[in-house]
Amino acid sequence: MGYLALGIRCLIGAVFLASAVSKVGGRGAFGRFVSSVRDLRLVPPRSAAPVALCVVAAEAAVCLLLAAPGPGAVAVAGFAVAGVLLGGFAAAVTLSVRRGVRTPCRCFGASTRPLGLRHVVRNLALTAAASAGAAAVLVSGAVRPDAPGGVVVAVTGGLLLGGLVVTLDDILDLFRPVGPAPGLARGR
Repeated sequence: MGYLALGIRCLIGAVFLASAVSKVGGRGAFGRFVSSVRDLRLVPPRSAAPVALCVVAAEAAVCLLLAAPGPGAVAVAGFAVAGVLLGGFAAAVTLSVRRGVRTPCRCFGASTRPLGLRHVVRNLALTAAASAGAAAVLVSGAVRPDAPGGVVVAVTGGLLLGGLVVTLDDILDLFRPVGPAPGLARGR
């Protein structure tokens, strides 16, 4: 169970690290995130910036808690914060989609893809992963895997899955039907 906990720590940690960095890491990134929070129409417009700041701070806290060495309780706290955030994100996306809001997903930066069912499913799957990670830590105690090969596999697997989650919209867009290129004449 220690390897499973380590792999899930890497998965959830990578997802939250990419999410937090993408929201503050580039010119205008935080402003675009604040606009997307405002566009969701779930909080009063004047509260969008403080809510966005709290989201980024909580995402960073998840990364720190999951990366911190020490007793298993620290990792469990990281998984708990992640689970609460992900559940909240799933609820926010669901409410927004049901209201017909078509704001782009700013979960991992400058996406143009509007929020939709795939984002709800992704957040619920990550919530389940965070719960499984917490359970694995509780069952195995402090994560102390001893075989270097197992550590490499767990870390690599978690990071690869995290990368897949972060780029899921881009990957799914590769398989989306494409219309004719602008400016090209249609067949006669």
